[in-house]
Order: sequence, then C-alpha cells, then structure tokens
Amino acid sequence: MGKKRENINKAKESGQVQDQNMANLFDYEIALQVQEGHEKGCPSQTNSDQETDEETFEEPPSVREDRRNIAMRMKERKFKALVEFRCRVEDAILGDYLFGKPSNKVGGEDNAKAIEQQKEITLWGVPLMPSKRHGGTDIVLLKFLEVKDYKVLEALEMLQRTLKWRKEFKADEILEENLVPGFENLTYQNSSDKDGHPVYYNVYGALKDQQTQYRILGSEEKREKFLRWRVQYMEKAIKELRFQPGGTNSIVQIIDMKHAQGPTTKELRSVCRKSWKLFQDHYPHLIHLNIIINVPLWYYISHTFSSRLKTQRKKSKIVIARPGKVTSTLLKFIPPENLPVEYGGFKRDNDDDFSPEDKVSEVTVRANSFEHIRIPAPQAGVTLVWDLTVVGSCDVSYKEEFIPDDEGSYKVLLQNEKEKKKGEGVRNAFYISEPGKIVITFDNPLLKKTKVLYRYKTKPTVPIYVLNKK
Repeated sequence: MGKKRENINKAKESGQVQDQNMANLFDYEIALQVQEGHEKGCPSQTNSDQETDEETFEEPPSVREDRRNIAMRMKERKFKALVEFRCRVEDAILGDYLFGKPSNKVGGEDNAKAIEQQKEITLWGVPLMPSKRHGGTDIVLLKFLEVKDYKVLEALEMLQRTLKWRKEFKADEILEENLVPGFENLTYQNSSDKDGHPVYYNVYGALKDQQTQYRILGSEEKREKFLRWRVQYMEKAIKELRFQPGGTNSIVQIIDMKHAQGPTTKELRSVCRKSWKLFQDHYPHLIHLNIIINVPLWYYISHTFSSRLKTQRKKSKIVIARPGKVTSTLLKFIPPENLPVEYGGFKRDNDDDFSPEDKVSEVTVRANSFEHIRIPAPQAGVTLVWDLTVVGSCDVSYKEEFIPDDEGSYKVLLQNEKEKKKGEGVRNAFYISEPGKIVITFDNPLLKKTKVLYRYKTKPTVPIYVLNKK
C-alpha cells in the first residue's frame, strides 16, 4: 500500500514538472509564434530572451529532455495542422464550398465550371490550391492558422469569410479605383525596418481641424470611401511583399497621432475602429508590428486599461510611444538612415548628399559632462557635409566649429545652439579652404545620459566666387 502511494506521489510530481515545462514552453512559443519559420521576433521578445540567457543556473538533464520532447510535440502538432488545413482547403475547392455552402440548384456542368474557376483562385497573388505547389501557399495558409492558434476548422472558416468579403467588397479591383484626392497627406510608405519589412506611416494629425475632418469624414458616404482607401493602401502594401520562403511577407505600420483630435471625435474613432477590425478579420498577420507614436495622454490611459484585456501575442505587436520617446522608440526598429528626418532620422526626400549605405556612427554623452565629435578634414577644396541627431531623455546644448591645423589661422564658429532638442535631425555643411577638422561639442548638464548619432561625407566642390570669375 505504501509503495503504491509513493508511486502515485512520484507520478503527480512528474506530471507537475511536465505541466510547468509545457506552460513555460507555451509562453515562449507564443512570443515567437508570429514570426516562426520566416521572420525574426520583436525586440520586446528579444529582451525577454536576453533576461533568460542571463540566468546562471543549469537545468537538470531530465528537464532539458522534457523541453525537447514538448517542443517536438508542438512542432508536430503545427505540422499536422498545416497538412490538415491543406487537405481541407483542397476539398473546399474541389467540393465548391470555398466561399461557403454550395448552392443545391447548380447543375453538373455549371458546378464543374465553378470548381475549375476556384482552382485558379488566388489570395494576395498567391494560388490557394495546395496541389499547385506554389511556394507561397503554405505561407498564406499559416497566417490563418497562426491567428487561430492552429485550430484548423476555425482557420478554414476565417479563410472562407475573407474570400467572401473580398468578393463582396471587390478588394481585387480596388487598386484601379481613384480614391487618392483628399487622402494623399494621411499615409505614405518610406523605406524598411531593420528586418526588411516595408514601413508605412499613417499621419492622423492631418485631421487635426474640424473643417478637414468634416471634408473627409463628414458623411457616411465619405467614411465608406475613407475605409475603401485604407483597404486600397493595404493592397498596395501587399504588392511590395514576397510570399516565398525567406521573403518578407508582412509590414510595419506607424501611426502618428501628433495633433490628432481627442476621444470626442466620433467620426474618426468610428472609421478607425472599422478599419482595425477589418484588417484583423481579413488580413491576418500581414501587419508585423504597429507602432503608435506621439500618443496623447487620453489615448495612453485608454490603451493602458484596455491592454490588460489583451493576450500577450496581441500586446507584443503594439508599441506605444509618448511624444518624448518617439525617436528612441523608432530607432529600436528602424535604422537611422531609413528613418525620416522629421522623426529624428537621416532620411530625406531626393537626398543628393547621402545614401542609405553611408555609415552612421554613435557616441554617448554621459550625464553632467561634455562630449566631442571630431570630423577630420585633411583635404582643402572640398565641402564637408554632416548629419546629427540627439536621442535620449534630455535636452543638450551643442556647438559646431572648424579648427584649422595651422595655429596661425582663425577658428570658425559654425553654429552655437543653446538647446538641441531630442529627436530633431540636423544637417550642416562647410567648405574646407585649408586642412583642419570639424569639432562638435555637446554639453549635457542633466543627470541622464543621451545618445548622439552622426555621419559625414566630403564632396568635391567649386566655390561660387571661382565660378563668378569665369
């Protein structure tokens, strides 16, 4: 009797260990699920991984073996789900119920014609017929599976609803519609993030005055047109993606709420809610990350309360940045050479001075101290151009001057800013008439360190006074 009870206790302990391991691994899998197999994880996930790596204890061999077994079972479950989903999609196409239940009135010849048409159906330019063996079919199907936690029947229902909605909404024809007038200042695409995802900016501050809002969203017809324009822009973004193994198949969306109206603007709130729900229902996992910047206090408070009700997976795909943290937040995801200058980066339209390949350097200005950036200028007869931006939680003052190598020559003060606001990209240039160096001095009087990014380049130049002589 005693041995039997002892065996029962051991079994319980073993079961608790396995349950705990399963829970830990499940949390880890959720953090990586969004990008598993074809994308990298979000920086917030990377931070949690780094914290795990810092732990110094070593797991017992039995626990590591349990982890490996659980991981294998979970991968096997996902693979089985994908195989089953392929079969069900194929059956839905051949059975003529990919858009729902087939009509009983359809004759044999018409039914065969409908099936042949469904065999050629595509979603986002990718054939859905698994037997066609297109490289992007599994990638598209996985997006529906992942958002439904690999529940095949729910994923199939979502796919059917999406195809039915696209047919009713005429989403495949929306790129041909002329919906741009009035919306051109609201959204634009600009470069890519560190992982190659296209970055799209939504500037809701363009709707800051009531007159503009009424002109764009003042009626139900106008709001419907705005919604179709949002779908059109998403379809344009999809055209930039590559649904192939190793390809980039999702975007990063940045929503700028600077000067946006408060929560009392019901028209804007209504159309935003509709567009978000529409993207969630019919564009699963096509938005890799939402970054909401210049968030007003009312929105920040609202998001803080509502985020408690969201799952970890949904929260990991949304990043909130208050006005003082915009540049530092965006630079976690976007390299400075790809970040627009209005957000503290170096990217300018039609830039003739720099290219994205030009190297960006970094220097840290410690709290309550000075820091110098020295840019050598050993060659005369060229123009030195430089960009700089201050990233951090404080304001600093800075000074730019040219110091010649010849001690008998005079220093030239180029700029002396009492305050250099964080998040402001600055470009300056100076014609080098004699060898020397550009020295930029930063003064950080506060108790927080800050970071400065900069780059420079020399360009051969002919001075204006020389041209005038000719």
